[in-house]
Amino acid sequence: MKNVALKPTRSNKIANRQVISDTLLELGKKNRDILVLTSDSRGSASMVQFGNELPEQIVEVGIAEQNIVGMASGLAHSGKKPFIASPACFLSMRSIEQIKVDVAYSQTNVKLIGISGGVSYGALGMSHHSLQDLAVTRAIPGLHVMMPADRHEAKKMIEALVEFDQPVYVRIGRNPVEDSYLSEDYEFEIGKAVTMKTGNDLTIIASGETVRVALDSAEALEQVGIHCRVINIHTIKPLDEEAIIKAAKETGRIITIEEHSIHGGLGAAVAEVVVQNHPVPMKILGIPDEPAITGTSAQVFKHYGLCVENVKKLAEQLLTN
Repeated sequence: MKNVALKPTRSNKIANRQVISDTLLELGKKNRDILVLTSDSRGSASMVQFGNELPEQIVEVGIAEQNIVGMASGLAHSGKKPFIASPACFLSMRSIEQIKVDVAYSQTNVKLIGISGGVSYGALGMSHHSLQDLAVTRAIPGLHVMMPADRHEAKKMIEALVEFDQPVYVRIGRNPVEDSYLSEDYEFEIGKAVTMKTGNDLTIIASGETVRVALDSAEALEQVGIHCRVINIHTIKPLDEEAIIKAAKETGRIITIEEHSIHGGLGAAVAEVVVQNHPVPMKILGIPDEPAITGTSAQVFKHYGLCVENVKKLAEQLLTN
């Protein structure tokens, strides 16, 4: 488990999808084997500039998610390094059989970038929300599952994945998110959690865009004398079990926060480790078993309690029970 103590700014206006595109463009100019495949999603994936500058390294498949996975698998078998950039809601549902067989079972070097994940499609509603993708993908043998917390981690993650020859599903949101890291000046390692804040009263574990919520909640709890450990699980599979067990033993209570169904996601993964190694009181905070409401990410987060006020209340309840 890596330790990081940072005080980030909040002025970020760069979406993770733009950072990923810029990073792949920079690396693609040096390595012609890096390819991007889109499913009528070049614009929504911010891959227009990549296509303009490297037209021979981008493939537009159209709205055919099953086909894009099969094509990427074939390219990987030919020695290429394909990155699929497609809406998470469709990539993780419509093409799940191809992901299971052509990518994971066949161990092809395909990186599946699920864009506009979680509830970031907002008003388009349940058909465009991806709140089951972590549950589905982490159950597939041989498939890594990851989510970056902010633009800095997105860049480091893509740089690592270019050199990583195993199948990976990465989910990112659509809009810019507040920074969780001060800069990219920290060590990123696939499969290793990052301690964003130290503390021994309680642990808050988060992934993706909820890492910022966890940090803000810990700061609010600090004001009332509660010292929270904050752990960023950027790699949901394989999970950093050592970091979770250590947190359970040292803090005695855990809250997980995720932009996902409460079934089968980050909270479930953490609970599986905790209950089998060092059981402690836990609260899984996510989207309940219902079609999520429509609205902006901030509105949906607040409605379901993925916010500082609710996390603070849950923490205080855990500590008094």
